[in-house]
Amino acid sequence: MRMTVIGTGYLGATHAACMAELGHEVLGVDVDQRKIDSLQKGEVPFYEPGLPEVLERNLEAGRLAFTTDYQEAADFANVHFIGVGTPQQRGSYAADTRYVEAVIEDLVPKLKGEHLILGKSTVPVGTAAALQQKADELAPEGTSVEIAWNPEFLREGYAVKDTITPDRIVLGVRGEDSAAEAVAREVYATPLSNDTPFIVTDLQTAELVKVSANAFLATKISFINAVSEVCEIVGADVTQLADAIGHDDRIGRKFLGAGLGFGGGCLPKDIRAFMARAGEVGADQALTFLREVDAINMRRRQRVIDLSREVLGSLIGKRVTVLGAAFKPNSDDVRDSPALAVAGQLSLAGASVRVYDPQGMDNARKVFPTLDYASSLEDALRGAELVILATEWDEFKTMDPEWAAGLVEGKVLIDGRNVLPVAAWQSAGWELHALGRSL
Repeated sequence: MRMTVIGTGYLGATHAACMAELGHEVLGVDVDQRKIDSLQKGEVPFYEPGLPEVLERNLEAGRLAFTTDYQEAADFANVHFIGVGTPQQRGSYAADTRYVEAVIEDLVPKLKGEHLILGKSTVPVGTAAALQQKADELAPEGTSVEIAWNPEFLREGYAVKDTITPDRIVLGVRGEDSAAEAVAREVYATPLSNDTPFIVTDLQTAELVKVSANAFLATKISFINAVSEVCEIVGADVTQLADAIGHDDRIGRKFLGAGLGFGGGCLPKDIRAFMARAGEVGADQALTFLREVDAINMRRRQRVIDLSREVLGSLIGKRVTVLGAAFKPNSDDVRDSPALAVAGQLSLAGASVRVYDPQGMDNARKVFPTLDYASSLEDALRGAELVILATEWDEFKTMDPEWAAGLVEGKVLIDGRNVLPVAAWQSAGWELHALGRSL
């Protein structure tokens, strides 16, 4: 098939490359010329394992190209995906949908014939219906445009796999007269041939699926972090507790990792936007618990600051190394990163903070240019009086405690992710601290 993907950020660039990998002819569209130039040269402007190879392979095969020209996009295909961002509005919890609306305003007047626009961006419920109304008003005479919603479920670090072999495909359509299902089945013929669940809903349900999934995951993380607060006070071990309750298949062990909590460009903004939209539609009481979910998550960051102060006596002038800047491993995304938030707060409290991350350094420098950034793990550890493991990269989880002990000034470590083998580190002479555990 021929299709366009409008928006070439993390979601759009990944979707465009992976649709080409599935055999389709794809044109990526963006208003940012620098993004387009970079992608057209086979350069991915963010870190995502496996994506550069997919991008290069399909550019060379002629199945993938990029442009800033909406007229070229309108002429190229009759199927269009929206993959632009919906950030949190300034001064509000609500999602900013202006970029999604701009796609309709820029594309639809240039269309001729019958077109299907499939939204992948995470939007407030009711957005698709509003976009359909706008598209109907802007479509030239004799042109029909259908808006359907096909939410994304990408995990940063696994986005290529999640696009090519998704665990489910959800499609929201406007009614029985919709042509979207037949088109979507052709788009996703390969994963559907491998028995990927295909769920067809109304537009509102499809819009709610992604934010509901993120809200549930955020709640699960904050639940175990709330329990970890109790564990710290009474001397219990939150990791053993999580293992015990995780054996119940109604609960499961995934997302029960107590520690610094969640961050990134999706979970924080999505739960806040969900709360805001619930209030707008008159269900403001339904999601008030998400405020506490958000608050618990933010408290864990402050707990690491407080624990650092308790361990060192004072933060002023102390040399602290923070291992991690990205919000999660296998990513260079530092948006709302717990690791970087901790590093910044320690610096503001007077500590001399050195940060190291395998992929997130350049992005971190843009957010906190005043922090000291190490060139390697060895450089980061040398002379530190306190080490904080804040992002669970394999490089940090597997480092040799004996080797690390030979580099630091003080063998004191806060495991902010509860991922280190405690006995091995204590045997090497380290004073180990963690959230939700008495070590």
